[in-house]
Amino acid sequence: MRYIPLLVLSVLITSSTFAQNDSLKLNQIQIIASHNSYKKRPSEKELRFLLKVKDKLGKENNPIALDYGHLPFDSQFTYYNVRGLEIDINPDPKGGFYYKRKINAFVHGLKQRSGIEELKKPGLKVLHIKDVDYETNYYTFKESLIALKKWSDEHPNHLPMFINIESKSGAPGDESGLLRFAGFKRAIQFDLAQCDSIDAEIKGVFGNDLKGVITPDAVRGNFTTLDEMATNNAWPLLSVCRGKVLFAMEGRAVDNYLVNHTALKGRAMFVYSEPGRPEAAFVKRNNSTRDKEKIKELVKQGYIIRTRSDAETWEARNNDYTDMNNAFESGAQITSTDFYKADLRFSTFQVKFPKGEVGRKDIINSTGEPLTE
Repeated sequence: MRYIPLLVLSVLITSSTFAQNDSLKLNQIQIIASHNSYKKRPSEKELRFLLKVKDKLGKENNPIALDYGHLPFDSQFTYYNVRGLEIDINPDPKGGFYYKRKINAFVHGLKQRSGIEELKKPGLKVLHIKDVDYETNYYTFKESLIALKKWSDEHPNHLPMFINIESKSGAPGDESGLLRFAGFKRAIQFDLAQCDSIDAEIKGVFGNDLKGVITPDAVRGNFTTLDEMATNNAWPLLSVCRGKVLFAMEGRAVDNYLVNHTALKGRAMFVYSEPGRPEAAFVKRNNSTRDKEKIKELVKQGYIIRTRSDAETWEARNNDYTDMNNAFESGAQITSTDFYKADLRFSTFQVKFPKGEVGRKDIINSTGEPLTE
C-alpha cells in the first residue's frame, strides 16, 4: 500500500508536465542547429593550395574558414541532438553545371571532372562554393531531403526540425574578369521558375499535401499575414508540431519566391524577413553578442530568431564561448553552429545546452526547462 501515494504523486507530476507542454508553442522552444550541415571538409591538397594563395584571396576569403565538415544528418540528429540544419541550394536547370571543379586545375593530383553522375542531371545541387568548396554528404537537394525525411519518419515524436535553406547566388566567377578568364563561371540565378522548383522538389519527397511539413498556410491560420500571426503569439502548439519539419529560406531567391505569393500563400517554405513585412515570422540576427538585447525584444514580440554561436572556425580555434552563451541567453530559438561535435585539432569547443538536452523551453517566453526528443 505504501506504493500508492508514490504512484499518485508520479501521475500528478507527469500530468502537470504534459499540461505545461500542451500549452507550449512552437516559438517557445530553443534548439541547436548545424551550419552548412551537408558540408565535408575540403581535401588536404586543396586546403594547402588555398593557404598558399590566401594573400591573393582578400581578407574576406581566408581559407581557414572552410576548414570544417559535418557528419551525415542522421548522425547529427541521433548522437549530437541537432534539431536544425542549413542546406545550401544551387540552381542547375540543365544539369552538369557543377560537374567540374575548376580549382582542381591548379592543384596537382586532383581531377576537374567529379565523375559523379548525379551532378550531370537537372535539379538543385547542394554545395558551399562552386569550383572551390564542393565536398558534400549530399550532392542534390532531393538526396538531402530524403535523408531528412527518413530520420523524421523513424522518430515520429521528435522536436520540430528547423531547416534553413540558403539560396546561393554567387560564385568565384562573379568576383573578377581574371577568374572568368581562368575558366571560373558566373553563378546561375534563381528566377521564378527556379523558385518554383524548390517547392516542387520538397513536394517530390514529402508529397503534394506536404504531410510532415509545417507550412506558412497552416501557421497563418485566419490572419492576413504571417507578421500578424507572430506578433499575436498565434504560433501552433509544440504538441502538433512534433515529428514535423519546417523550411525557412534566405538569400537572393527570397524576392522571387514571394512573387504572386504574398505572405507566402501557397508556398512550402517560410523565409527570413524583417519585422513588419507580410511574410515576417522568421528573423535572422547572426551576431548573438552584438544583437543580444535586440534578439530578446524580437523573441518577446513573437518572432522566431536564428542566430549563431560561432563562425568561420574562430570560436573553436580560440575556445571562445562568448557568442554561444549570448545566443542561449538571448532566447533565440535557433542557434547555429559548426561545432556540435568538438574538433580537437582546434580545442574542446563544443556547442550544447548546459544539461546536454535535445532542446529546452525558451528563457524569454517560457521557463528554460529541458525538452526531450
